[in-house]
Amino acid sequence: MNDSVGSSQKSKEGFFSAFSAGAFLVLLGAIFITTPGFFDSVSAFFLDFGTVEVPNFISGFFLPAPKNLADHTTVYSAAIHFSLAWGIFLIGLLMLRLFAGSPLRKKAENASDIVFWLVGSFLISIFLNETTTLTMWFEFWAVIIMLLGVSLVIRAIILAMFKVRT
Repeated sequence: MNDSVGSSQKSKEGFFSAFSAGAFLVLLGAIFITTPGFFDSVSAFFLDFGTVEVPNFISGFFLPAPKNLADHTTVYSAAIHFSLAWGIFLIGLLMLRLFAGSPLRKKAENASDIVFWLVGSFLISIFLNETTTLTMWFEFWAVIIMLLGVSLVIRAIILAMFKVRT
């Protein structure tokens, strides 16, 4: 690859990085603005944390969790909206990457991130709500860890399927 092509590619990827960072901050700000009492809700959420015994696991095994899980629906709702909006943004970014001819690695990363954020939004809506129990809280985190694994597998499959043969 000659220097001008490499420089052009770096410039495009730099644009995508800056654009993504800016969109992330705008979305975060929009969530703060459109969610009444969000700052207080987030503060209450983190102040409510304590160490609790993990149900249905090894006796005496403790992890952090909010003490009053059902009291934080505002935070859960904001997380759903953020995850959904970010996933939709990433779909648009993938379209731009396809059009701009980004490297396969970046497109695969983007595609797996889409799966993570959109499925994550769905999982938050299922597990974290006004009926959340301690068991559901820890199940949610177990499923999120599994989703991270699925996301990495998707990335690897895309890279393996579309790798240019030399």
